Amino acid sequence: MNYSKINNILGWLSFLIATLSYILTLEPTASFWDCGEFIAAAYKMQIVHQPGAPLFLMLQNLFSNFAMGRPELIAYWMNVGSAVSSGSTILFLFWTITALAKKVVNLKDVEITQAQLIQIMGAGLVGALAYAFSDTFWFSAVESEVYAMASLCTAVVFWAILKWDSHADEPYSERWLILIAYVMGLSIGVHLLNLLTIPALALVVYFRKNQNPTSKGALKAMLIGVIILGLILWGIIQYSIKFAAYFDLFFVNTLGLGFGSGVFVFAVLLIGGLTYGIIYSIKHHKKTLNIVLLCTSFIFFGYSSFTMITIRAKANPTLNNNDPDNTFALLGYLNREQYGDDPLFNGPYFDSKPIEYVEGSAMYRKGDDKYVKIGNKPSYKYDRETLLPRIYSSTPDHINVYRSWLNLGENEQPQFSDNLKFLFSYQIGHMYARYFMWNFVGRQNDQQGQGNFTDGNWISGIKFIDQMRLGGQNALPDSQKNNPSRNTYFFLPLILGLLGAFWHFKRNQKDAGIVGLLFFFTGIAIVLYLNQSPLQPRERDYAFAGSFYAFAIWVGFGVLAISDFIKKKANHKTAAIAATVIGLLAAPVLMASQNWDDHNRSNKSTARDLAIDYLESCAPNAILFTYGDNDTYPLWYAQEVENIRPDVRVVNLSLLSADWYVRQMKEKVNEADALPISMKDSQFVQGTRDFIRYTDYKIPGNVELENVMGILLSDNPQDQQQMQDGSYNNFLPTKNFKLTINKQAVVENNVVLKGWQDQIVDSIVWTYNKDYVSKAELSILDILVNNNWERPIYFARTVPSDNYLGLDNYLVTEGFAYRLMPILAYTPEDDPSQQSEKINTEAMYDNTMNKFVWGNLKTEKYLDPESYGMLNLIMNNFNSLSNALVAEGKMEEAKAVMKRSLEVVPDKIYAMRETLQKQSMAESLYKVGDIENANRIVTNTTDYLEQNLNYFFTIADTKPNLEMNNMQLGMYILHAMDQLTAQYKQTKENERIKKIFADFEKRYEVSGLN
Repeated sequence: MNYSKINNILGWLSFLIATLSYILTLEPTASFWDCGEFIAAAYKMQIVHQPGAPLFLMLQNLFSNFAMGRPELIAYWMNVGSAVSSGSTILFLFWTITALAKKVVNLKDVEITQAQLIQIMGAGLVGALAYAFSDTFWFSAVESEVYAMASLCTAVVFWAILKWDSHADEPYSERWLILIAYVMGLSIGVHLLNLLTIPALALVVYFRKNQNPTSKGALKAMLIGVIILGLILWGIIQYSIKFAAYFDLFFVNTLGLGFGSGVFVFAVLLIGGLTYGIIYSIKHHKKTLNIVLLCTSFIFFGYSSFTMITIRAKANPTLNNNDPDNTFALLGYLNREQYGDDPLFNGPYFDSKPIEYVEGSAMYRKGDDKYVKIGNKPSYKYDRETLLPRIYSSTPDHINVYRSWLNLGENEQPQFSDNLKFLFSYQIGHMYARYFMWNFVGRQNDQQGQGNFTDGNWISGIKFIDQMRLGGQNALPDSQKNNPSRNTYFFLPLILGLLGAFWHFKRNQKDAGIVGLLFFFTGIAIVLYLNQSPLQPRERDYAFAGSFYAFAIWVGFGVLAISDFIKKKANHKTAAIAATVIGLLAAPVLMASQNWDDHNRSNKSTARDLAIDYLESCAPNAILFTYGDNDTYPLWYAQEVENIRPDVRVVNLSLLSADWYVRQMKEKVNEADALPISMKDSQFVQGTRDFIRYTDYKIPGNVELENVMGILLSDNPQDQQQMQDGSYNNFLPTKNFKLTINKQAVVENNVVLKGWQDQIVDSIVWTYNKDYVSKAELSILDILVNNNWERPIYFARTVPSDNYLGLDNYLVTEGFAYRLMPILAYTPEDDPSQQSEKINTEAMYDNTMNKFVWGNLKTEKYLDPESYGMLNLIMNNFNSLSNALVAEGKMEEAKAVMKRSLEVVPDKIYAMRETLQKQSMAESLYKVGDIENANRIVTNTTDYLEQNLNYFFTIADTKPNLEMNNMQLGMYILHAMDQLTAQYKQTKENERIKKIFADFEKRYEVSGLN
C-alpha cells in the first residue's frame, strides 16, 4: 500500500476540514483585545505593542490584498490568514502523529499492513481533529492574533525534527536541523512560544545519535536544550541587540560618529565572524561546528524580520509603539520595559518592605547628537525575600486575593509554604489545570473565573461528578443549562489522551518522553515563567496552547491503545476500524458538536460597531481619552482601516505616561490635529518629570491651573525640591485647581447648547484626585490650559473615574463618552442621593437614533463575554437618555428611544450584573407608558433572579459566602422591582415578586449567611 500517498491525502483532508470550519466560523471584522491593533498595524505596516510581531504583520499584510481595495473586508481576510495558519497547524500535527505512531506500530520498518495503516491514519485523524476543535485553539483560529501563526511554527518545528529523525543517517540530513533553526528565527517575529520546543528537540537528537541512551544522558541532553533555549532567548534576542546598542554608544558618544555607525560595525563583525567560522569549519571538516554556526546564522536570518520595526519606526507611522528607531529604544522594546519586571527566581513577599535601593544597568535614550544617560534601572532589596516568589505583588487588590486564597489573617505574614500553596493551587491549578480540563473535559460557562466555582470552571457533563465538585448542579438555572458556552465532553477526550499516553510510554519510552517534555515546557514551564498575579484582565488559556497540542498527540494515540484492546477479541483490521470510529466520535465529533455554537463568530461585529459608537459620540475634531485595550484597539482599527471618524484623536491614557507617546500626540495624524500640548520635548523626555510628587504647601484657595503648570514645568531650582541625593525635582504644591473660563470662546466654539449658555461658570474649580503627577496627568493639564475650548474633550465612559483628575462635576454625557463642559453637572448642595449625570439630550438622541450601530446584539445566537459585558453600558445609554427626555417633557422622543432599545438589547440575560440595568429598563418603559414590555422585562428578570438565587443558595449550603455578592445583588434587585411594580400598580407582577422575595429572605435568615 502507498503509505506516503495516503498519509499526504489524509493530512490535507485534515487541513481542509479544519480550515473550512475556521473560515465558516471566523469573525468578519476586528475582534476585541489585540486584534484591532494588529489589523491596523498590519494594514499600514505600523508598530504594535511590545515586544512586537513583525513577521506576523508582514504576512497578514499579504492577506489584506485579497480585500481588493475594500477596507471593510481587510479584517475578514486577515482573519482568514489566521484560519489558514491554524489549518496548516492541523496538517503538520496529523503528520507528526502518524510519524510517531508508525515508529511504534511498525517497529521493524517492514511493509505496513492494512490494519496498521488504518491504526496510524486513525490516530492522526483523531488527534489532529481533536486539537482542531479544542476550545483554546479554535478561539485563536478565527481572529487576527499571533497565536495561530505561533502554533504553526511549533507544529512545523516538531514535524521537522521527526523528519530529521527518520533521515538522520542519510547524506545532507542536517538540512532539517537548519530548517528548524530558520523557522525558530522566523517565529521570534511572531511569538516566542515556539522556542519552548527546544528541550524536546534536544532529546530527539540525543536518542537518535546514541544507540544505548541512559537516563543520565537524556537528562544531560535536556539540560543542553534548556541552555540552548536560554542562549537564544537572552543571547541572540536580547544580547545581540544590547551589544549593538553599546557599540553604537561607543561610536557615537566617544568617536563622534553618527547614529547607527556602531550598529553597522557590529553587524559587519557578526556577519564576518559567522562567515569565517563557517568557512573554517568546512576547511577543517568540523561538522558539528559547521552545523552550529549554520543554525545560528539561520536563526539570525529569521530574526532579521525585526529590522522592519526600526525601518518603519523611522517613518513615524500613526501607530508607533515605543518609537524604536534606534538600538536602545529597540532594546527596551524587545525587553518589554514598558510592562516592568516580575520576580522569577528570587524576590519579595507581598508584604515585604524595601530596605535598600540597588542601581541596575544604565539606561540611555537618543539625544540630539549623542546618547544621553537617563539613570539606572531601579531595583530594591527587601527585608523578607524568598526563592521562587509567587505571592509578590504589593497591589492592594492582589494582596486581598492572596490573603483570601491562602486563608491568611489581616496582619499574618506569608511563609514559603504559602508561596508554594499559591503556586500549586492558583498558578498551576487555577491558571493551567483548569484550562487543560476546559479543552479535554468541558467548560461550565464563558464567564471569567476569578477563583470561584460558578464561573469559568471545567465541567464534564457527568452529573454526580459535577455535583460533587461544584455543588448546585441539581438547581442549575436555565441560563446556565442553555448557555452555548457550556460544553460537556464526559471526560472522553481526556480518557483517550491518558490511554494514549500510557500506551505510548509502555511501547516507546523515548518518544513518549519527548512528547512529555514538550507537554511540560509548553505548559508548567510557562506557568513558572509567567508568574501570574491574581485578577488577570482576561483568561490566559491561549498561552498554553502548545501544551494542549502535545496532549492532542496522545489523544490520537488513544486509538492505538483501544485498537490493541479490541484486537484481542477481533481481527486486526476490524479492531483498527472500530478504534478509529470510537476515537472520532469520542473526541473530534463530540468536541465539534459541543463547541461549534460558541465558537461561531460569523455574524459578530460587536467590537467594530461599538468602536464606531465611541467615535460617533464625539463632536468633530475631538480629543477622546480612552484607557484599556478594548476601548482603544477597535477604535484604532476603525480609524486606520475603515477610515471611520479619522478626525477624532484617540488618546490612550495607559500610554500617555511615555515620552514617545506624548511626542506623537504633538503631531497631526490622519485628519486629527495635534494635541494642544505646549510642553517642549525636553520637558517631558524620559528621565525628566517621570513622577512628580504632591507636597501640601497649605496654599489657600484654588490656584489658576496655568500657574500650577508653571511650577510643574519650571527648571528653576527655587521652584523645585531638593532630594536626598542632592538633585532637584519638581513638585505639586496644591491639589486645589482653577481654570478661568473664556466664555466668548465657549460660545463661539459651540461647546454648550444655546439653552445652557447661562449656566457657563466663570471658572472650573476642582480638587485634583491624585498624590502624584505622571506625564499622563501633566499632558492632560497642559491640554486644559492651552485648548481654550477650541476642541471638544471627551473621556470614554469605560475610563476609570480616577483618571478624570477630579473633573467629574464638569462631565456631560453625550453617548459612550463624557464631554468636558464649563457647566456644573450637579451642584454641591444637591441631595447626593438625587444626583445624576447631566445629559446633552440633543446630541445623545441624535447619536443614539441616527449614528450608533449595535453589533447584531439582539439577533446573535451567541455573545462572547466582552460583547455581553458591554450590555450594561448600552442599556444605561438608553435608560438614562429616555429618563432625561421624560424629565424635559419630550415624551415622544423618549418613547422612540425605548422602542429602539427593545430592538437592540437582547431579551436574554447573560450575567447577574445586567439585572440592575434590566430593572432600570423596565422603569424607563413604565415611564413612557409601555406597560406590556415593561412587565415582560420584569417577568423575565424575575425568572432569571429566582433560578439563579436558588442556585446560589444551593451552593451556599456547602460553600458558604461563595456567591454572597451575587446573592445580595439579586435580593436588592428583587426589592427594587417590588417597589417599582407597586409604584406603577402592576398587582400581578408585584404579588409574585413579594412572594419570591419573602421566600429568599427567609432562606437567607435560616442559612445564617452574612
